[in-house]
Amino acid sequence: MSTGARIRSARFLAASTGLRIVLTPVVMALLLADGSHPQTAADVAAALFAVAAATDWFDGRLARRWGVTTSFGSFLDTTADKLLVSGGLVALLAVDRVSPWIAMIIIGRELVIMGLRSVLAAQGTVLTPSPLAKVKTTVQFLAIGLAIVRPDVTIAGHWLDQWAMLVAAAITVASAADYLARSASALSTGSAPRR
Repeated sequence: MSTGARIRSARFLAASTGLRIVLTPVVMALLLADGSHPQTAADVAAALFAVAAATDWFDGRLARRWGVTTSFGSFLDTTADKLLVSGGLVALLAVDRVSPWIAMIIIGRELVIMGLRSVLAAQGTVLTPSPLAKVKTTVQFLAIGLAIVRPDVTIAGHWLDQWAMLVAAAITVASAADYLARSASALSTGSAPRR
């Protein structure tokens, strides 16, 4: 791929990631809107959330195919994912569509792993995403999307999206444990920066 083509590809991927960031507050606003047609707002929010989540799926694959992966691009992509998930959960929490405990587990995990990445980066170590982390993101997106539309399906007295959130929370905890286990040796041997 020529230099010009690489630049155009990188700009396209950056725009796609930027779209995910821009759509986050739009989805939140639609969920929080107290209008006369809340279901319509929720349907539009779900559609935009699906578009935003889809850009994450395409970004990574296209970046690897085109060979334009960079540290900054990876950081921006990960940040966009965390903003979309956290923003969606905060809005769902405000409209009583998600348990505060599940929201805390998922958002708390993101903060812990961001801190872990920072500590390891200060030591010159890069914490690469694990396959479990990619599954975690997909399941989180699915659970949030279901919670936005809340299909009229119940299992054992709970909504389908509530079960999906439980699965997402479980995978989130497992992913955090995986990251901590993988980085334990680096944390114990390295000298973490002092505050």
